[in-house]
Amino acid sequence: MPIVRIGGIATEQHSADIIGAKAANLARMAALGLPVPPAFVLPVELCADIIAGKAQAERELRDGLKAGITYLEQATGKSFGDHRRPLLVSVRSGAARSMPGMLDTVLNVGCTSAAVRGLIRATGRPRLAWDCRRRLIESYSETVLGLDPAPLAARVSELIAREEVATDRELDSAAMEQLAAEEQTLVEIGSDDWLEDAEAQLEAAARAVYQSWMSERAQTYRKLQNLDHLRGTAVTVQAMVFGNGGLASGAGVAFSRDPSTGAPQPMVDLVLDAQGEDVVSGRRTPDTEDTIARALPKLTAELGTVLKQLEQAFGDVQDVEFTVEDGKLWILQTRAAKRTPRAALRIAIDLVHEGLIAPHEALTRLAEIDLDALVETRLAGAGEPAATGIGASGSIAAGRAAFDAVSAQRLAAGGEPVILMRPDTSTADVAGFAVAAGIVTSVGARTSHAALVARQLGRPCIVGCEAMEVEPEADRARLGATQIVGGDWVTIEGDTGRIYLGRLEIVTTRPEAELAEVARWRNEDQESTLTRQSA
Repeated sequence: MPIVRIGGIATEQHSADIIGAKAANLARMAALGLPVPPAFVLPVELCADIIAGKAQAERELRDGLKAGITYLEQATGKSFGDHRRPLLVSVRSGAARSMPGMLDTVLNVGCTSAAVRGLIRATGRPRLAWDCRRRLIESYSETVLGLDPAPLAARVSELIAREEVATDRELDSAAMEQLAAEEQTLVEIGSDDWLEDAEAQLEAAARAVYQSWMSERAQTYRKLQNLDHLRGTAVTVQAMVFGNGGLASGAGVAFSRDPSTGAPQPMVDLVLDAQGEDVVSGRRTPDTEDTIARALPKLTAELGTVLKQLEQAFGDVQDVEFTVEDGKLWILQTRAAKRTPRAALRIAIDLVHEGLIAPHEALTRLAEIDLDALVETRLAGAGEPAATGIGASGSIAAGRAAFDAVSAQRLAAGGEPVILMRPDTSTADVAGFAVAAGIVTSVGARTSHAALVARQLGRPCIVGCEAMEVEPEADRARLGATQIVGGDWVTIEGDTGRIYLGRLEIVTTRPEAELAEVARWRNEDQESTLTRQSA
C-alpha cells in the first residue's frame, strides 16, 4: 500500500476518493507554492479493514507510518521523538466529503519526555515544550484511550486557581511543567508506556482516527447530510508547526467571504498563543482585531493574499485553517466553505459577476436550495436584548429554550421550535443541532466546527455570549440578570448576536432582485439546452 507524500518536490495530485478531500486540497495548495507543512497520507481504502481488525491492514498501517515518518524526517531535518531536534506530528482525519469536527484529530504526537528536552534545546522555550506535552496527554487520553476528560480538565482548573491567573494561557513554564506531570500521573496507571514511545503513540493515534469513522456523531452527521455512501476516512500525518509559542504565534480559521451573509470580505478568527483545536472546538473566544493587529501587523495583508489565491484556484469561497509560528504563516487546510442558504445565493451571483464561475455552475451549486422558501428576516419592535454574543450564522428564530441535545429532541418531537443553548460548541450535540431552530453558546468562535454545521443546516447561531451562564443539569440558564428555565420562549438574531426574552414577531421579505437573476440564468440555460438538442 503506497503512501501519498505532500510537500517538497511531491506535486502529484490525487483524488479525494483515495486520500480524502482534506489531503487532496493540501496537496493542491503545496503544488501552488503556498506554505504547507510536509505531510503524508494513509488512504481511505484502509479504513474499513482497520476498523474490522484485519491483520493485513494492520501490517500496511505500520509499514505506511514507517515510510511516512522517514519522508517527514528528510523533509524537515528533524527526527521523530528525538532529544535534540524532535519532529512532532498531527494525525488528522479526512473523508472524500468534508465532515467538520465529526472525526478525530490528535496533535503533538511524538512528544515524549526526550522530545520535550529536545524542544527546549531547539527553541529555548520550556513553556512551549511543556504545553505540547500536556496537550498530547489530554488529547491522546480522550481520543485514543477513551478516558473521561473531566479529571484532566479539573486539574487544569485547579492549577489556574492556585496560580491566580485567568486562563491556562497565563500559566508560566514552571506551572505548565507541573501540569504535565500531574496529568501524567492521572493517566499512566495501567498504561502500556505509550507516554515514552513515539512510534506507539503514532500507530495508536492513526488507528483511533480511522475508528472515529464509526463514532455516533460521525454516523449521525452522515445520515443528516446523505453521506452514507462514503467508504471511510483517510489519515493525514503532518509535521507540527506551533501556534502556542507566544504572542507572535497563534492558530486561526479564515473564510474568504462571510459565510453567513455572503458579503465579499474575509472573516477571520485567531487565538494567539494557541493550537488549532482551541479555535475549531469552540472552547476559546478569539482575540480582538486590535490585539491581533498589534501582535501580528502583517498577518491581515498576507492572509488576504492567500485567500484570494485560493478562491481563484478553487473557484469557490474557502474555509481555511492556519497557524502562525513566530510570525510565519502556515496553511493547514482549505475546503469549500459551509454557508447559509442566503449567503449561497449572494455568493453564487457574485462569483458569476466576477467571472470565477459560469451561470450554469452557479445553478448547480444552488440546486439543493429551496429558493422559493428563501427569505430575509427582521424583528418587529424588538426592544433591548437580554444578552448579546457573536453572530455566527444569520437569520432569526424563536423557540423554547433547551440546554442539552436530549431536551431539544424531546421538545421538537412535541412539535415545538427549539433554541438549543449550550456552554460551548460541541459536535457531540449534532443530534440536537438537527432539530433546533437556532443555537446559542456561551463561548466559541464564528469559525468553530459547530458554527459551521449550523450554517450548513441553515440555522441561526450565536456564539461567545459571555453573559449567558448555562446549567444543563439544573435545566436553566441566566441571561444577564434574568433566569430562564427549559421550555421558556426566547428569540435569537443570528446576524447581530442578540438574544431576546419571549416570542417576538418576525417579519420576512424576499430577495427579489437576486432571485430574478437566477430565474434569468435558468431560462437561458434551458434555451441553450433546447438549442443543442435541436441542432
